[in-house]
Amino acid sequence: MYSRSICAAVTLVLVLASGRHASAQGNTDSAYAGVQSRGAEVMGVDQYTSHHVFEDLSDGGRIIFLRDDVTDSAGTSIIRAHLRTIADSFAAGVFNDPAQVHAREVPGTADMARLRDKIRYTVSERPGGGELRITTADPDARQAIHEFLAFQRQDHRAAGHEGMEHHHPPS
Repeated sequence: MYSRSICAAVTLVLVLASGRHASAQGNTDSAYAGVQSRGAEVMGVDQYTSHHVFEDLSDGGRIIFLRDDVTDSAGTSIIRAHLRTIADSFAAGVFNDPAQVHAREVPGTADMARLRDKIRYTVSERPGGGELRITTADPDARQAIHEFLAFQRQDHRAAGHEGMEHHHPPS
């Protein structure tokens, strides 16, 4: 009798915990799907067939944005144009695209806007897309850049270094 009660209690706890986990996973997946959907609208490229890397570097960081199929010349052109557009916007202190993709103000962007004269943005082409290099010598700007990139890594479920796996859950 005593062991049956313990088993029932343990089973109840496991059922409740798994339900909470499934619910939390569902919320996470729908939030991720929202980022992917808004990202496709803002960036013009299917987010499930491309990937980002948001890497902290000692002088700032970089965003690498590539098509999974590097032979997709139309998608590659769209990515490159998007990177040039955001480089110009960010340099002007305007972070509307990230706010629209994430449906909120993105951490680090207020300080990046305030410190825009201390930050440089350089776009370079890569097979399948491009790279936006963000550089600064200012420690406050570097901290803001790292905060921005950390949030991006988390919300996009993206790699933090080139060569790391990126994760696209099913849509």
